[in-house]
Amino acid sequence: MTQGNGKAMIFAAGMGSRLKPITNTKPKALVEFNGRTLLEYAILKLKYYGVSDIIINVHHFSEQIISYVNSHDFGVRITISDESDELLDTGGGLLKAKDFFKDTDSFIVYNVDVISTINLMDLYNFHITNNALVSLAVCKRHTSRYLLFDDSQQLCAWENTQSHEMKVIHKREDYLQLAFSGIQIISTKIFEYISEEGAFPIMNLYLRLAEQHKILAYNHTQDFWLDVGKFNLLQDVETQLANQALEYLS
Repeated sequence: MTQGNGKAMIFAAGMGSRLKPITNTKPKALVEFNGRTLLEYAILKLKYYGVSDIIINVHHFSEQIISYVNSHDFGVRITISDESDELLDTGGGLLKAKDFFKDTDSFIVYNVDVISTINLMDLYNFHITNNALVSLAVCKRHTSRYLLFDDSQQLCAWENTQSHEMKVIHKREDYLQLAFSGIQIISTKIFEYISEEGAFPIMNLYLRLAEQHKILAYNHTQDFWLDVGKFNLLQDVETQLANQALEYLS
């Protein structure tokens, strides 16, 4: 990255329940598409945009991921945040990795099951320019859970359109309804504001902090984006990828 020292975290500790039965014997991070694991896609994407130091949290079949990382040289430094004993969810996982980011200002967090053409440098520059605490990559797409933003791109609410549950932080006449894409830039200042302990979802933290801090939307609707876990047939994912020129793979 142009600022900071190019650090990132890959969330790879999840159980991969949406990819069963394949994740009955391996972690979702090691599921392969077109000859590459999801973890490799994520690492190469981050490396392409200047990340040189990555921490990966692990839980489900953690020993397989550790062995995989130790047997491959991706040209970046990789640290493991081991959650084998307790799955900490996204918020708890981030907090456990706190010390890894003590010498940087902002860093990328990337969900391992996401493949995209999002320009991470543009996202990073958006984050720095707007002096945000968190910048969330979001897009217009159909889902059951949405983040609601106002005209200044500030996070105001969350809603589940299936359960009709809604959490409102800032009341507005109109909201921009967008879906989170599993990619974000976070300022290390966030660790000063975390009072939660143990396992907790990161989005609940953001909704609490949005009352007084900038949690902003980076709208990348024009980009290719794929949540691998949402596909019933793995070959459908490979078909999608075959039609995309992913510059960071070359």
